[in-house]
Amino acid sequence: MSDFNLLLAVFLLVNLIIALLRVARGPTDADRLLAALLFGTTGVAILLLLAFTADTLVLMDVALVFALLAAITGAVFAQRAWRMEGVEEGKDGNS
Repeated sequence: MSDFNLLLAVFLLVNLIIALLRVARGPTDADRLLAALLFGTTGVAILLLLAFTADTLVLMDVALVFALLAAITGAVFAQRAWRMEGVEEGKDGNS
């Protein structure tokens, strides 16, 4: 069973590398945010698989911190993008 978990962890790591490339190349900020959230979620999944395989509770704690940081990042980006959109509408005079 642990071989299967490690194989899944390697697959998720490859997915993580692809997401990292998307963050670097993303044409818009929203694309970069979605890729970064995928990066966080995949990192949490890898840590949970490794915690289950190695029977270490410390990795579960680290995965929980990563999940919280990903949620906070998404909320802050949405709030910031909403404010910037309001500022751009005010410049046009169409508000």
